Amino acid sequence: MFVTASAVSHGIKSLEDYLGRKLFKRNKRKVVLTPTGQKYLVSISQALNEIEVASQSITSNPKTDILTLSSTPKFLTRWLMPRLHRFQLLYPDVEMHFSSSTEMLDFNKSNIDMAIYFGNGDWHDIEVEFLKKVFLAPVYSPALLAPEYPLKTPQDLRNYNLIHLTGNLYEWPEWLLLSGIEYTGFKRGMQVASSELAMVAAQEGLGVSLAVDTLCSRDIANGTLIKPFNTLLDTGRAYYLVHPKNHMLSYGMKVFKEWLMNEMHGSTA
Repeated sequence: MFVTASAVSHGIKSLEDYLGRKLFKRNKRKVVLTPTGQKYLVSISQALNEIEVASQSITSNPKTDILTLSSTPKFLTRWLMPRLHRFQLLYPDVEMHFSSSTEMLDFNKSNIDMAIYFGNGDWHDIEVEFLKKVFLAPVYSPALLAPEYPLKTPQDLRNYNLIHLTGNLYEWPEWLLLSGIEYTGFKRGMQVASSELAMVAAQEGLGVSLAVDTLCSRDIANGTLIKPFNTLLDTGRAYYLVHPKNHMLSYGMKVFKEWLMNEMHGSTA
């Protein structure tokens, strides 16, 4: 610690006076923790370790700016991660730290700098930057299509299973109505509990799913998924970039925000 033994003793005494508890038991040539001291050590060890890691991160590369981002899981894995190499090439001096959550954040009680939210944008006490509206489109695997049952019009969907999201059973009827078709005769299908499962089911050739066009654009470009029709169902929700209000943006936050906006509006692959 580069301090004298007497300075350490003085620091310990000051801490004990502040806490009003004895942390060490002093014998002739030995100092041991009291039960209170042992309990206190366990409680503060994690915080001390976090301080050490943060300090090492800064001192190891003082020119690196660290950006901690929280994102909804699907946006992070299906949209952001496949494109992140572009950001790294442009800004090698920004180190990204990620966490995944669908919950609202309290920026005052976390180390998160920015977050990707999904919803209607009606959030208070934070800065909200619109990214992109969320639309649903039918998608299916190339392995699904039967030669005798082509998918040329929405009416042809009657020949295939429709994959429904259990919590959003209204989506297929609304999409079909938007395409000028009444939801009758579409008895075949399956239900799954999440949109991620619906995407997996579609990729495995189990039926036709409604998927967020933004999140499956790469799969469509690669040919692993096919979007047979251009009719899009507006969910009324969107993706947003959020960060604390009245908070000066760091270099990393500024360049990531600019890059994200350009990627979101200038690229589909």
